[in-house]
Amino acid sequence: MVTGASGGVGRAAALAFAARGDRVALLARGREGLAGAADEVQRAGGEALVVSVDMADAKAVDDAAQKVVDEFGHIDVWVNNAFAGIYAPFTEVTPDEFRRVTEVTYLGYVFGTRAALHHMLPRDRGTIVQVGSALAYRGIPLQSAYCGAKHAIQGFNESLRCELLRDGSRVRTTMVQLPALNTPQFDWVLNRLPGRARPVVPVYQPEIAARAIVHAAGHGRRREYWVGGSTVATLVANAVVPGLLDRYLARTGFEAQQDEAQQDEGEQLGPGNLWTPTDGARGRDFGAHGRFDEEAVDGSPQEWLSRNRGRMGAGVLVGGLGAAMTAGLRRWGSPARRRSRVLGLPGRHGGGTDLMRGGIDVGRSRRD
Repeated sequence: MVTGASGGVGRAAALAFAARGDRVALLARGREGLAGAADEVQRAGGEALVVSVDMADAKAVDDAAQKVVDEFGHIDVWVNNAFAGIYAPFTEVTPDEFRRVTEVTYLGYVFGTRAALHHMLPRDRGTIVQVGSALAYRGIPLQSAYCGAKHAIQGFNESLRCELLRDGSRVRTTMVQLPALNTPQFDWVLNRLPGRARPVVPVYQPEIAARAIVHAAGHGRRREYWVGGSTVATLVANAVVPGLLDRYLARTGFEAQQDEAQQDEGEQLGPGNLWTPTDGARGRDFGAHGRFDEEAVDGSPQEWLSRNRGRMGAGVLVGGLGAAMTAGLRRWGSPARRRSRVLGLPGRHGGGTDLMRGGIDVGRSRRD
């Protein structure tokens, strides 16, 4: 089950699961995007089931989950990814708009998680992946509603994880914290900035996020994954010098999140995808990628290290043991010196080791 599967990260994640031959349920509102995603999933080798649903509607989410179970038999993995956003100073966001972002981005995860648990707990198996962001820890200007929702998801997921551990459940929940990504969201969010909304550099391709999500789905025991060097840098800086980061973002955060190119008037005043899916209004499928392909990178050493932490740990352990053995052999000395030490004979430096001399002394005392 992948929510927000019609475009962006959700679309890329659905294709990554399909490439393994998985059956993938695609949940979103936009029919054009869902149709395009289903076609790509099938061409990638998976089996697709399209379910049009507004994640802010708890009853509709429950019905969607039941439809998937009726069709596929059970749910192994549920990926919460759907969101809505607004680019504007907080004072320019209406209460209804703030509520809508919170209902989709935060309560949508809550309702999705509840629906997933309803089917996973009786089987005592399954993994819930909460797609997060560096903004789950570090708020930035112009995205107060989205940052608030991601912070709420973080706290909700930690609480749920403790409860599952207390119950000894084999149902897992984990969270994947993402960096800025090249997705279509910047062309469909409600935007009240003078310029066109854009991600803060560095920008990563959504396939990086998709690989991390698929990996997390198979390794749900780990509580959290950080994807991208910028995510690590942001979270570490926020933990160490949050006040300094406040001032830095106050100086740079406004310009960094918009292009110099001005929006046209219709684009600036439109509601984005807040209330209705944008692909239907514009009559097209946006896909997984946004307009930043030329600057986006499709690889991250940190992402690889995060997915292969166990392998790296084993490598460090083996390397450490090898270094220790090498050092020990060097201290042990040459073959001739080793023979002299074992026999307790004088070597170049006058005698055997203290340990062997002690052994010989004990032998002499026994003979005496």
